[in-house]
Amino acid sequence: MMEEKTRCYISGRVQGVCFRAATQEQAVRLGVTGYARNLPDGRVEVLACGRPEAVARLREWLHTGPPAATVESLVCEPAEDPAPEAFSVL
Repeated sequence: MMEEKTRCYISGRVQGVCFRAATQEQAVRLGVTGYARNLPDGRVEVLACGRPEAVARLREWLHTGPPAATVESLVCEPAEDPAPEAFSVL
């Protein structure tokens, strides 16, 4: 099974708006593992691992995020991390 691993950095109004929990909910629904964590500079970092089409759908969702969020920028790059067993909020 081919697996895609992508790391995304999301900036805008993305902290304090349930962005990480909503991302986890989407990831679990799509069968994607990884994590979402706040960064000190105000961005959220997301590692997404799974079937390429599922990772692509999560990436599409990250463009808007949950209703209270305002995404100004989404930058994704290939990741080399080992794929976690589940999706966690760090």
